[in-house]
Amino acid sequence: MRTTIVPAQVTTVEDKIAGSLNMTQILILMVPVLWTALVYVVFLPAVKIAPYKIVLVLFSVGICGVLALRIKDKIIAEWLVVVVKYQLRPRYWLYNKNSLAGRELDIPEVAVEPSLTKRTAKITKKAKEIRLSVADLVRLENALGSGKVAVRYQFTKKHI
Repeated sequence: MRTTIVPAQVTTVEDKIAGSLNMTQILILMVPVLWTALVYVVFLPAVKIAPYKIVLVLFSVGICGVLALRIKDKIIAEWLVVVVKYQLRPRYWLYNKNSLAGRELDIPEVAVEPSLTKRTAKITKKAKEIRLSVADLVRLENALGSGKVAVRYQFTKKHI
């Protein structure tokens, strides 16, 4: 079976609808027609010609006419989209890995004030409090985040 390569020039040719106008230009030039109908019907005095309506219509015709012009084989509307995207791009990039690995942490120690509570006759069992250093916490976080360690909770009773 024979195969042929389609040159890039063939696939990038714009379709011309009427004369030298493509579909985008025709759609841009249709906007003033729809705007004129809207202004004529909705704005007061309804379905009558007024001087301010003529100004609104001529303004929209001018704007859309300029946007439909071609410069270097691209219409001005496409150039405008490129410029707006360039202006709206992010200018500052913030990099935050959200990990504590390799960082020096200066954590101030907060003095815990002893609370004065009345002792009760019932003594409750306190779980052993495990104190870990910052380096151990970093190692633990990296081990759990790596995916090599699985954590499983097992309860001694049937009910939680």
